[in-house]
Amino acid sequence: MSKSLKRVRTALETAGLITDIRETALSRTAQDAADALGCQVDQIAKSIILRGETSGEALLFITAGGQTVDLDAAAALAGEPLGKADAALIRAQTGFAIGGVSPIGHVNETRKWFDRSLLAFDIVWAAAGTPHHVFALAPQKMALLAQAEVADFITA
Repeated sequence: MSKSLKRVRTALETAGLITDIRETALSRTAQDAADALGCQVDQIAKSIILRGETSGEALLFITAGGQTVDLDAAAALAGEPLGKADAALIRAQTGFAIGGVSPIGHVNETRKWFDRSLLAFDIVWAAAGTPHHVFALAPQKMALLAQAEVADFITA
């Protein structure tokens, strides 16, 4: 088991949550993941990492799989202009590689926002630390465990 997957499993267990971590085929898109899991694309809680242009930090926006982050709305929430985060920054701050960034189990504190539209579902799925593993939780529990602020930041 990879270190990244172990961190996610430990975070879930420490919170007293028992959830099924599933291994899936490599999913390049949220739609691929939804197809593999037999759920709606918006039930995939995808992790979008942006770079704070002032702070230099990686900032996590957890959004529904079929949605796109509105950069102006995200920048307003972050309080700074946002740009593209590179793989090195993402790995250094979260401990995860691109494609496997989980909303939980980060190696360093990360400011996070959670797409309000995910709350429409009973269960949502997120990366469990690798591009091949996912876990499911009620969206309210996921936002709470991730210490993410529920907000509106998707394009209309």
